[in-house]
Amino acid sequence: MNPNLSDLLTRTDAIMAGANDWRPDPDLLSANGIYRGTLHVGVDLGTAYTVLTVLDENYQPIAGEYQFAQVTRDGLVVDFVGAVDLLRKMKARVEQKLGFELTSAASSYPPGVPQAEVRATANVLYGAGLECTGLIDEPTAANNVLQVKDGAIVDVGGGTTGIAIFKDGKVVYTADEATGGTHFSLVIAGSTGTTFEEAEALKTNPKEQTRLFPVIRPVMEKVASIVSRHIEGYQVDKLYLVGGTCAYPGMDRVVQEMTGIETILPGNPLFVTPLGIAMHNQ
Repeated sequence: MNPNLSDLLTRTDAIMAGANDWRPDPDLLSANGIYRGTLHVGVDLGTAYTVLTVLDENYQPIAGEYQFAQVTRDGLVVDFVGAVDLLRKMKARVEQKLGFELTSAASSYPPGVPQAEVRATANVLYGAGLECTGLIDEPTAANNVLQVKDGAIVDVGGGTTGIAIFKDGKVVYTADEATGGTHFSLVIAGSTGTTFEEAEALKTNPKEQTRLFPVIRPVMEKVASIVSRHIEGYQVDKLYLVGGTCAYPGMDRVVQEMTGIETILPGNPLFVTPLGIAMHNQ
């Protein structure tokens, strides 16, 4: 696994929290505000969060923003106008921090999404003023960061659980099934009699997470059962969890208990895939 992973994720956390100590080389800024240096930009249109990430020529984070938004569902763009508007505003705020315009980016899709829907993701970027230079499946994007040689990456997002099995650093199998953080929120809403939006707030409130753990544990077990079914027949001795849903305390423990396979949770799992998407922007 990437020996610099912890430092990379710590730096990303700081950037997403508002840190901005990077300054462009003035010699690389054109008169019309275009940066001529090398940048890597990624857009992750998730079911729960949209994440915009900017890396420098050394693949280190220098700017970014993330925002809760439900403009996609299970990898499908369900609110195209809303997605374009959201991304355009996020792009403008990040550009203001950097002092120059962003012109291109890569994006991603869950494994198994129809190509027509993948193209819709690219069109969101074009609509927001970004040339889409590439599209990558989410687990493979995550491995740009994790650098797993052998094992399985499990990307649990807002709507789906994506699985990619790696052998000698190459993908040998991918799959994606519905079940993710949105299902956590639906179960919480049902058990507490709250709205979906209120359940989302409860889910991410550290003071409530211990109390709610027994409520959402069955959904965690379902994620584990999806993983077990898809890795059957493959030699997998380690699972790597990514995706914001995996940040819920105890998620890694439940997956390991149910699958019987060592399960690793690397730092803040929300930003692993967005970083890997940006690395795909060449």
